[in-house]
Amino acid sequence: MAQEANTYDTQDANGLREGLTDTILNIAPTETPFCSRIAGKGPKPKATKHEWQTDDLAAADGENAVEEGDEYSFEDPDPTVRVANHTQIIRKGIVISETLEAVEKAGRKSEMAYQTAKKSKELKRDLEKIALSNQASSIVGKKRKMAGLAAWLETNSDRGTGGADGGYSEGTGFVAAATDGTQRAFARSQLDGVIESCFANGADPTVLLVGPKNKRAFSGFAGISELRSNVAGDQKAKKQATIVAAADFYISDFGTLAVVPDRFQRERDAFVLDPEYVDLCWLRQIKRKKPAKTSDAEKRVLIGEVTLQVGNEAAHGVVADLLDS
Repeated sequence: MAQEANTYDTQDANGLREGLTDTILNIAPTETPFCSRIAGKGPKPKATKHEWQTDDLAAADGENAVEEGDEYSFEDPDPTVRVANHTQIIRKGIVISETLEAVEKAGRKSEMAYQTAKKSKELKRDLEKIALSNQASSIVGKKRKMAGLAAWLETNSDRGTGGADGGYSEGTGFVAAATDGTQRAFARSQLDGVIESCFANGADPTVLLVGPKNKRAFSGFAGISELRSNVAGDQKAKKQATIVAAADFYISDFGTLAVVPDRFQRERDAFVLDPEYVDLCWLRQIKRKKPAKTSDAEKRVLIGEVTLQVGNEAAHGVVADLLDS
């Protein structure tokens, strides 16, 4: 039907309020599965070069037998190994004009408070990405970078063709990045081999950390996406069946691992972890600072200094060079 003549409607009227809601919708993820498992456990560094020691037992001796009345003999013990990582300063800055802070806004009363909360979440995501990266430890000028987890792992690794371990060098005091190899599909045999290597070297990993694509690849190892669960009870109750298309735990020959997807790690790496042997160590916890006022604006800085302590890299493993698309 046509509109009645001379109807005064929204297209004719002035002074209508905008239809902007007081809700700001943000779906950007803030979950950090790696850092959330280890954050705050590590000892406070005493310098920008944070050092710790690792040790190992001698191989079991199946021929340990001596003659009756034999003279005592002694062996020189193996010294501990001294390893290190460097602290890295992470920071976010905010500057808001006084006018913007004063005007009425939808969805937040204070722009400074809103942006500070937002930047805090961004720092959290940055740290997750850095901690899991293949970043080497380095000092360039006065900028220090800590080595990420992917750079540390060398004892229990499965890499693609051309791939090579990085790892800590006692000679240089730095951690070298791993060399990326030819990418390949994630296979159960690769994972089982790394878990077995961890067990043989004394480790007891409990977490498998993977990117989203390779979480799906893992769930398809044993055809799990083809499984269905039965509906219990009376079929007339119209209960819906559940399609099981994922696996969240892996019972290997050497223990059970929780399978955790992480949005911020490199898709090409699948980490086999024991969270007891990796820590975040804060030289300076993240704090909010208020710089001197130099204009008609308010400033805030979020800043902290941290490093990754990989207590003993042999406690962990990696299946590297996986497909990422």
